[in-house]
Amino acid sequence: MVKIRLTRLGAHKKPFYRVVVTDSRARRDGPFIEILGTYDPLKDPSEIKINLEKAKLWLQRGAQPTDIAKKLLQRAGL
Repeated sequence: MVKIRLTRLGAHKKPFYRVVVTDSRARRDGPFIEILGTYDPLKDPSEIKINLEKAKLWLQRGAQPTDIAKKLLQRAGL
């Protein structure tokens, strides 16, 4: 099963996330299929940059977003 989820980057106590398409069996920061965008929770307001065209394409193909990824996609305007 293909999922849209977050992978963590950034230093200790300074999180930065990528929104990626990955196999559900892969580990959190493991291999991914495609990068859809980024999420920076430390900025005020938090910064969400997502390529909506790629996200729509993956959702049409049957990719399932996680709960947090779904909220980020909604905030980004999908």
